[in-house]
Amino acid sequence: MTGPTLPLRQLVLKVHSRCDLACRHCYIYEHADQSWSSRPRVISEETISWTALRLSEHAKDHGLASVQVILHGGEPLLAGPARLRLICEELRTALRGVCELDLRIHTNGVQLNERHLDLFAAHDVRVGISLDGDRAANDRHRLFTDGRSSYDKVLRALGLLDQDRYRHLFAGILCTVDVRNDPIAAYDALAALRPPRIDFLLPHATWDTPPLRPDGALTPYADWLLAIYDRWDSQGRPMPVRLFDSVISTLGGGPALTEAMGLESADVVVVETDGTYEQADSLKTAYDGAPVTGKDVFRHTLDEVARHPGMTARQHGLDDLCTQCRTCPVVRSCGGGLFAHRYRDDGSGFDNPSVFCADLAELIHSIDARTGVGANRPIKGFDELADGTDDGTGVRELIRSRERVTLDLLKALHSEPGRFESELWAPAWQLALKLGEYDESLLASLLTHPYTRPWILRCLDGDAPPGHLASLVAAVALPARAADGIEVPVRDGFAHLPGLGRLRAELPDSTVRLDPDVVAGSPSVWEPVRWLRTEGLEVAVDDMDPYRDCFGTPVRARLTDEDMQLWRHVVPQAWTLIGKTLPAVAAGMAAGVSVLTPLAAPPDPERTTAGAGFTALGVHLHPDPADVAVDLVRGFRLGLLDALLDECELYDEADTDVAALLADTYARAATDALRPAPEAAHRTRAQWERLASAASLTALGRRFVDGIGRSL
Repeated sequence: MTGPTLPLRQLVLKVHSRCDLACRHCYIYEHADQSWSSRPRVISEETISWTALRLSEHAKDHGLASVQVILHGGEPLLAGPARLRLICEELRTALRGVCELDLRIHTNGVQLNERHLDLFAAHDVRVGISLDGDRAANDRHRLFTDGRSSYDKVLRALGLLDQDRYRHLFAGILCTVDVRNDPIAAYDALAALRPPRIDFLLPHATWDTPPLRPDGALTPYADWLLAIYDRWDSQGRPMPVRLFDSVISTLGGGPALTEAMGLESADVVVVETDGTYEQADSLKTAYDGAPVTGKDVFRHTLDEVARHPGMTARQHGLDDLCTQCRTCPVVRSCGGGLFAHRYRDDGSGFDNPSVFCADLAELIHSIDARTGVGANRPIKGFDELADGTDDGTGVRELIRSRERVTLDLLKALHSEPGRFESELWAPAWQLALKLGEYDESLLASLLTHPYTRPWILRCLDGDAPPGHLASLVAAVALPARAADGIEVPVRDGFAHLPGLGRLRAELPDSTVRLDPDVVAGSPSVWEPVRWLRTEGLEVAVDDMDPYRDCFGTPVRARLTDEDMQLWRHVVPQAWTLIGKTLPAVAAGMAAGVSVLTPLAAPPDPERTTAGAGFTALGVHLHPDPADVAVDLVRGFRLGLLDALLDECELYDEADTDVAALLADTYARAATDALRPAPEAAHRTRAQWERLASAASLTALGRRFVDGIGRSL
């Protein structure tokens, strides 16, 4: 992708390449790239002059109103006051009359003293300090080479910055997350220092060197940060927290406030002590040489650096992300995460989601739920879902959002104390965690199976055994050979693999160990889920799942072969009618419906509840295909609305009359077309008019109801 050169507005200037601490989580000294060891310790006067010149000409050429320079290291204070003064003077002189200069220094604070601060006051240099929280948190990583704590020296530096004469220089505190630390203790220690801003940073990691994940935690980094968010929010948000503020901003349609999130173009460049230009420092965690550009301040302009492929790969927003990220509902807040965190050494390079993907999604969704910022924003495809013209885009968006909600429910189930006496739960939970690391699509398959959610809800009500998780995990892990064997429960004489089939067991209520070859077993013991395929539709006919009874109408037992033949005759006729009469609805159903479950009786034609959502529909096989078509479309529309209400606030939930009226009207707006009758159309129109005047509708709800009106 080509286009105009995008200007670089932030320059990280490495003024010293060594450090006086030996932080165990440092990406410069402890990670893949070790180029620091061959560079000059201190930046030279010549390099300073050339850097100032390059920045000045770049700002002038692009008409920039301001640029930001961050003095960095190693530990920049090791350069000494004299060299730091020269740097400040050169930069201020070069940019005077060209643009504003936002000059900062990022330090560990160990050597910070009044002499430094007087210098920074004279040149208006704002100071950021690294501190990971309380003493215990800090001393986990930030130590001297001999193992001594740096904590007291950093507190002394922060005490200086809190003095009235220096307070205006204090930029804030940067804290690297370690989930082994107590989040509340870490936050409280930082908040007590009265920083003007706190910035929480995820530790640098890649898919090849993944971050620490304690056993049993699906999203430990999100959980850690959300504990702090709740504390911060309950205190009235006493200072800005950049990560949280960025999520809130993007949820409301605003810009990202951090390089680590959002879709804004990357505009940062690094100048090392030897004058070489490099890409973002965080890339040092990916592989040796990852940040290299092959250019330097002596021979190359900043425009030449900006055109480097590594720089342009982060300047086109959504188009630069992998397919999974581009279709994710939180992408505008997440932005794929920090570029370095996407790396995988399997040929895909950076064309992956962040290794913190699940954590970022959970963090964003949870802040959204806490603030309600996103509840007043339509999802992608919202208007088309309302008026019935969705081509599957909105349906796919709802599938992703329902997957996230199901994950939240599963985590809530796991966190309930004393619930899991089943010996099957712990190994199944651990394997579920590993599935996400092995192949995210496997965990997604577990979460999007239509009857996973009904089972979880029954579990939360104390009405279902938690050991069924082993069956769900086995159903996705065994076909992928992600496990050699899994112990699963036996229920009423069968071991179930949801979505695949069931195995007849010798003992009616016990456990059995299944291996990857189980689905190829003898027909006398293995009963597979059968499929129904017709043009544009491919669905499982699931008459075995133990948690399929969620439609308000009794389900049928296993169909005979003769019954199955009848299904294969009638359902395609119903599908053809839907395709001809409601082509857009058919497109949505083709994108979303994966399961049909036979019912023993016709469903209530006035029902307004969704059963298993829109991906599994309960169907009674009427002789007339038109009746089957009506049941299919009504179930689908009720399921869509149910999933949409997870994401969007359409009305005051206390108004149950409007809830039922909206569901019935939304379903009838589609099904009326399958059996045209003037009285039905009049009824639906009258219902819509009542709905449109309902006082409990939100602004987004009125927009949705207006969309229904367009379809009448």
